[in-house]
Amino acid sequence: MSQPDSPAQAHAVCAVIPVYNHEHALPAVVDALRAAGLPCVLVNDASSPECTVVIDQLGEQADTYVVHLPVNQGKGGAVMAGLREAAKLGFSHALQVDADGQHDLENLRLFLQQSKDQPQTLICGYPQYDHSVPKGRLYARYLTHVWVWINSLSLQIRDSMCGFRIYPLAPTLALINAVNIGKRMDFDTEILVRLSWRNQPMSWVPIKVHYPQDGLSHFRLLLDNVLISKMHAKLFFGMLWRSPAILTRRLLA
Repeated sequence: MSQPDSPAQAHAVCAVIPVYNHEHALPAVVDALRAAGLPCVLVNDASSPECTVVIDQLGEQADTYVVHLPVNQGKGGAVMAGLREAAKLGFSHALQVDADGQHDLENLRLFLQQSKDQPQTLICGYPQYDHSVPKGRLYARYLTHVWVWINSLSLQIRDSMCGFRIYPLAPTLALINAVNIGKRMDFDTEILVRLSWRNQPMSWVPIKVHYPQDGLSHFRLLLDNVLISKMHAKLFFGMLWRSPAILTRRLLA
C-alpha cells in the first residue's frame, strides 16, 4: 500500500490485533473487521503452533497482514509491533482490538466516523460491561481511574484499560519510539497517560464488552496487578517533575 499523500488517503485505517493463543475466537473477529472494510494486521505474539496455523490461514486473505514475533512480548509489545507495521504499510490510523472477541464490533462505524471527522484525535472505547465481567477486575479499575486522573493531572481519561481505540499513528509512534513504555498489561494505561502529557486530543465512544468468547484470559491476577502498581508509581514521579511543563502547555493550548 502506498503512503497516504492526498486528502482522500489522509485517513487510512487498519485494525491491529495482538494474538496469543486465541485461535478459536480470532477468525470471527477478523471476519467482522473485514466486513466493515478494515484491513487487518495480525501480530502473532509467539503463539502455539495450532494458533499460528490459524493466523497464517487468515493471512492468506486479501488486506490481511501477519507479523510473527519469535519471543512473546506481551500485549503491549505486540500492539506496538503492529502499530509500527501499520505505518510501514502506509496507514495513517490503527484500531487496536483484542483477539478474544470481548469487544462488540456493532458500533465500529461510530468509531470510524468519529476518527474520520477528527483525524488528529485518539478515539477511545468507554466500556459498557455485561454480567460476564470478573468482579475483581471491575472493582480494581476504579482504583486505576483515580491514579490515572492524578498522574495525568486531568479528568480527561475516562477509562484507560479498555484496549479498543483508534490511534493517529504519527503522534503515537513519536511517543513509543522515544519512551520505554510497558509491554504487558500496563501498556493500555501508560500510553494514554503519556499521550495526555503531550496534549494529545482524546474522545470517548461507548462500547459493549463481554469476557471472553473462548474463556481464555491472559491477565495474571497477582503479577499483572503488581506490574500495574509499579507503572502507576513510575508515572506519578514522572508527572511530578513534568507538571510545570504539562500545566503550562495546557494553559497555552
